[in-house]
Amino acid sequence: MAFRSVVVVCGAYLPSRVVTNHDLATIMDTSHEWIVQRVGIHQRHMAAEGEYTSDLATHAAKQALMRSGLVPESIDLIVLATTTPDNTFPATAVSVQQKLGVGQAFSFDVQAACSGFVYALAVADNFIRSGQVKTALVIGAETMTRLLDFKDRSTAVLFGDGAGALVLRAEERSPQKGSSQRGVLSTHLYSDGRYRDALYVDGGPSQGGGNVGHVRMQGKEVMKHAVEKIGSAVKKALEFHELTPHDIDWFVPHQANIRIIHAVAKHFSLPSERLIITVGQHANTSAASIPLALAAGEADGRIQPGQLLIIEAMGGGFTWGSAVVRW
Repeated sequence: MAFRSVVVVCGAYLPSRVVTNHDLATIMDTSHEWIVQRVGIHQRHMAAEGEYTSDLATHAAKQALMRSGLVPESIDLIVLATTTPDNTFPATAVSVQQKLGVGQAFSFDVQAACSGFVYALAVADNFIRSGQVKTALVIGAETMTRLLDFKDRSTAVLFGDGAGALVLRAEERSPQKGSSQRGVLSTHLYSDGRYRDALYVDGGPSQGGGNVGHVRMQGKEVMKHAVEKIGSAVKKALEFHELTPHDIDWFVPHQANIRIIHAVAKHFSLPSERLIITVGQHANTSAASIPLALAAGEADGRIQPGQLLIIEAMGGGFTWGSAVVRW
């Protein structure tokens, strides 16, 4: 029997503390206008002291489970995408498993920076397709503000904290071919380690002992490659299904920079009314940005069952990827 992964529902969580551009302007040489013009961000959420990535992820997962009507015991797999784990080990996913009371699932983290959610979705989808898993939680959760150097305005204004979660369930795949079936239709993943120094964190247990490090970025280099590589990933996803941009109901990009989002959309002639954009309110929440955007689009009624979505992301490494999903 062949299976496919169907999205049951989304969940989301944002910390209660909101930090505006005006707040940042009081502690560094920047301004609201400068930030909005360059990246489109107006505000971001920041985790409270003692509020960890696993806490954010658990809140999002609980909301998704509640909305799905499923009990924690029905979860077979938890895949958590994060760049900001609670600890070097164990995986943050097992902390979420414990907090949810999901005793029988197997759980692990995926680290692909801002592309992490697309990678995690691909992993969970393949477990379901193989018949090993019936129900999976796919989570993107980050406390990115813990990695920021607030003396570096080129990076400190870009990131925020949050978490989003999807419940995936196995359904029998119809003999009918093409992109008409609901579910994760395909995922497309890429990386190129030659560019790892363009976007990275300058610390870690192997290199720096107890030094967690800060985000460092070559902005122009990232911008140049982001539009090219994201565009390529979207193009290959469309070609794989013999689709055109006009077939897509919603383009749900990684929420890093409004200029990158609009540049990719313009390349494919996607009108602004078919974009799900949350970067202005959330900033760049790395692996959490896509599930947060999906949850926002579902919550306000824009994303409806049966609609066709393309998601995409690019992150440090470089890593990048795309997925085609029939909601």
